[in-house]
This record gives sequence, structure tokens and C-alpha cells, in this order.
Amino acid sequence: MIPGAFNYHRPASVTDAVKLLSTLGEDARPLAGGHSLVPMMKLRLATPSHLIDLQDVAGLKGIRREGDKVVIGAMTTQHELLASEEIRTTLPILQEAAAVIADPQVRYRGTIGGNVANGDPGNDMPALMMTLGAAYRLEGPNGAREIAASEFYQGAYFTALEPGEILTAVSIPAPAAGHGYAYEKLKRKVGDYATAGAAVVLTMAAGKVGACAIGLTNLHETPLLATDAANAVIGTSLDPATLEKAASAAQAIMSPASDARGPVEYRKHVGGIMVMRALQRAASRAS
Repeated sequence: MIPGAFNYHRPASVTDAVKLLSTLGEDARPLAGGHSLVPMMKLRLATPSHLIDLQDVAGLKGIRREGDKVVIGAMTTQHELLASEEIRTTLPILQEAAAVIADPQVRYRGTIGGNVANGDPGNDMPALMMTLGAAYRLEGPNGAREIAASEFYQGAYFTALEPGEILTAVSIPAPAAGHGYAYEKLKRKVGDYATAGAAVVLTMAAGKVGACAIGLTNLHETPLLATDAANAVIGTSLDPATLEKAASAAQAIMSPASDARGPVEYRKHVGGIMVMRALQRAASRAS
């Protein structure tokens, strides 16, 4: 299908972009990589009268270390995450997740900001950001503010972004040295959204789990933090009974839609399996 008519704007700064969004109001949408918004426009599920292309906005790209945090510009592409030495050494789970997002063509254009900002429950990065304790920098007509990823998602395609605001950067605390990590994703084919996905970041000491966080992808209308599931494994050696307990605790908060990826009970079942697999693989990587 062909999108409806729209006016195209290409600002050169965040200030200009915010001014356009504030002036044009609800008829305007920011455009990052376009892989979420443009398909919705083709299906007429989104019909903005104005597109604000962020490609030329200075300062929205790049990966840098700021003390104990890694800061990633919102227009940084998935391909750039995969190529980054800083990400490889500090946040390797980001590369593991980026590698299973769609296909190489999408990863060359798709951005981390676009992936986390639009509230699509099928996107891979939001649950991962919650698992990592990330925060988002938002800039708008009233200045800049920072919000935790865990507080950003309020419903399917509904976030804490205020009118005129743009997500400009993602800030992620560097995990503990020797941490274990894994992102498990079941999908029907290359390029598809997850039928179910689970992210795990943990630490091990003397063969037992010292700290753990678990995030869930596409198993609710928002990404989820499976706090009870994570707490269930702390202090254990991840024996089979504990893994089953963690999976059950995670399944208790899942509420996926019944769709072409399967009925609700199937998606919850494989969601539990993704949790167990991610826990086991993360533990095998911890040192």
C-alpha cells in the first residue's frame, strides 16, 4: 500500500526538531530509521501530516563512555551497535539482541532510538533496556529530562513522551565485570517479531546466582520486568526445579495476544522456555 500525503521536514538540530513537533502538534511524527513508522503509514495505521526526519540532527549519533555508564545516541543504528568495540566489551548483550533484529538491510538503517521510543511491544530493545536498568534522555519544549526505561512504557504504542519531546539518548549502567548475559528469541522466520523473547543479566559467586534481572519481549502490551522470576533464582545454583519455578513466575505476568504467532497458552509456554534457556546460557557465561 501507499502512505497518505504528508509534508517532509529535515531539521538540523534538536532545537529545530522540537520546535517543529511543538508547532505542528499531533499531526507530526519524528522519523528515525523508519522501519516501525513507515510500514504503519503504508497500512494507514498511522497517518501523520508531517514527518520530521532526524537524519541531519547533530549529536544524535555515537557511542561513548561517561564514567560508569555507556551513552548511546538515539540515531545510532543497530549495525553501529554490532560494530562497536565499546559495546562488545561492556554490553555484549546489546550485540546479541541487535543481531536477531530483522535482517542486515533493516539493521543498517534501524536505530536504537526508533526501536525503544515508539512503544511497539514486539520490538526487541525495550525489554533489554529495562533489564539493564537503562534511562532515556528526552528533550522537548520545556527542556531535557531523564526517565527510567522501566517507567517509560505505558501501553501498546503509548509511552511517557510528552507532546513535542524527542528521545535523544539512551544511558546504560555498565554491568559488573564477569556478568553473564543472554537474549533468547523465538520467531517464525528471519525478520519476524518474537513469538516470545527473554533477556537475562546476572552475576554468579561460588556457583550461585548473586544478582539477576529478567526482561520479557512481546509477551504483554508492554515490555516486562520479571522481578519475581529473577528473585526466585538468587542464591540458587539454577537447578532444574529453580528454573521451572522461575519460568512459572515469569509466565504469571505474561499476557500475550493470540495472533498468527500462536494462541495465548502456546506463547506463554514458549515464553517460559525462553526464560529458562536465557538463565542457563547467562550462567554459563558468568565468571
